Amino acid sequence: MTTPPSKAPNAARRSEASRRAILTAAFDLAGELGYGKLNIEAIATRAGVGKQTIYRWWPSKGAVLFDAFRMLSESHGTGHGAGHGTGHDESRGEDPAAGLPDTGDLAADLKVVLRETLAEFRDPRIAEPMRALTIEVAGDPELAAQYAEHLDEPVRALKRRRLEAAQRAGQLAPDVDLDLAIDAIWGPLLNRWLLRTGPLTPEYTDALVDNALHGLRPTVPQAAE
Repeated sequence: MTTPPSKAPNAARRSEASRRAILTAAFDLAGELGYGKLNIEAIATRAGVGKQTIYRWWPSKGAVLFDAFRMLSESHGTGHGAGHGTGHDESRGEDPAAGLPDTGDLAADLKVVLRETLAEFRDPRIAEPMRALTIEVAGDPELAAQYAEHLDEPVRALKRRRLEAAQRAGQLAPDVDLDLAIDAIWGPLLNRWLLRTGPLTPEYTDALVDNALHGLRPTVPQAAE
């Protein structure tokens, strides 16, 4: 007796294809329409699925958008597309998940990374969905916890690793709290972008690095007179 072939693999592939279509549609529409006009019906229409398919997997449009960012991050390397530029050029075959650039010049490396983050913030295709996700995270503790675990912490780990290398090289004071240093370097850019309090320029991000490192470098003892 011949056993009929299982349909499960095909069903699984269709399910994954639908999931990716939904997440891609949510991300694209958030950039095109703005989060306020984004709704489940529009996502379903763009993805070519029924609304119930979406509600079966996600409770809200915010949850859909969160998973869209997770998909983008996983497919392009840690942090890509989430306002967490890593300073690597994928067109040259560089792996964004490998860590931040380490040329031995901490200031120059951080300026490259912040300029890449700036480029994402200035790109409406990325910035508008990211702004929407930020708003959702601010009002949803459960989503905030997922964001911290799956999107923010992996990138903070890469930043922490680069600063640890700088500490070992004597470029940062040995007693510097690296988590506070990360906030001091990246936080002002995120705040200015989110609240629209000033222009976002390469000159601004370069100044952030210079000012932050001025306070983080080892103190040189004054020579006795």
